[in-house]
Amino acid sequence: MSFASEDSQKLDFAGSPVNQSLSADDKIELFRQMTRIRRFEQASLKMYNKGVMGGFLHLYIGQESVAVGTISLRGEHDHFITAYRDHGHALAVGMGMNECMAELYGKASGCSKGKGGSMHYFAPDKNYWGGHGIVGGQTPLGLGLGYGLKYKELEGCALCYLGDGAVNQGAVHESFNLAALFEIPVVFVIENNGYSMGTSQKRSSSFRGCLAQRAEGYDMEWDLIDGSDLYQVRAKANIAMERARKESKPSVIEIATYRYYGHSVADANAKKYRTPDEIENYKKNHDPIRLWEHRLLDEGVLTEEKSKEIDDAAKKEAADSIEFAENAPAPTVDSIMDDVYWESDNDTEASKIGRHFFND
Repeated sequence: MSFASEDSQKLDFAGSPVNQSLSADDKIELFRQMTRIRRFEQASLKMYNKGVMGGFLHLYIGQESVAVGTISLRGEHDHFITAYRDHGHALAVGMGMNECMAELYGKASGCSKGKGGSMHYFAPDKNYWGGHGIVGGQTPLGLGLGYGLKYKELEGCALCYLGDGAVNQGAVHESFNLAALFEIPVVFVIENNGYSMGTSQKRSSSFRGCLAQRAEGYDMEWDLIDGSDLYQVRAKANIAMERARKESKPSVIEIATYRYYGHSVADANAKKYRTPDEIENYKKNHDPIRLWEHRLLDEGVLTEEKSKEIDDAAKKEAADSIEFAENAPAPTVDSIMDDVYWESDNDTEASKIGRHFFND
């Protein structure tokens, strides 16, 4: 798959205003965030393979620059929502490894109190709304977040992430249509890792240039971004996010990226529909963490010693989160009906006049 257009390859996005404003510490922090995501995911995979977690596990390894690059641009009134490959976004918005790992273990101290699992991370206090297991199901919700911003006359944008496999879902096209029709401040971010589950993009989607180009059918602006270049992710995503904030106009941006592992850990054919050479080529030439590290070393911002220090700290943090999760309490039977309906939990008037549970 292609990781950048010919024009993008000729440009150095380090010079864009949004990147020039980064301090040395800011750049190192971006490296730290991506490294933490990778080490968390690797630790999660290790424990999942030991059989201590239930459900599915969709790893973000290889796609770290997408979440970190876009979320690094967030403003006070920006909101984020994604699909089931949601660990990277969660850590990027500031969720802790402990609450995230505990959720994988199904523990009460998890971010969703052990009831959501891998695909349902949430942090409303950080404007992070999940974590959704239905393919494309988060796009109408992302549209709604943007609508809420416009309704309240707040200057912000909603970033709605979806995979290349979701772009053919009806709900996605309905969301595109309404976003353009009502001028909703939402940015639809297609994280294109090339394979919708186990089917290549060429075999699953009909398109001319790229998937984001479909936005033209809805009179929306669109762009194609090389996800291995963190500077480019930030520079181009910033344009779309500012369009949403300042003009209340939606956009579709497609970020070319890649995943090392299968669609989920349960994807037994992950190495059959992709060649070993293809996977190795990505690791060697397009890995976002490796490329960012080399860029910062070349700029004199990062040293080999500092890089190792950051990596070691991320490994320890991930290991500590496993210990935390293993020792955390499980949800109680008494809590099984909590956090199902907000009205019932908060004893609102609505809870007194409607049937919120199906009883005999």
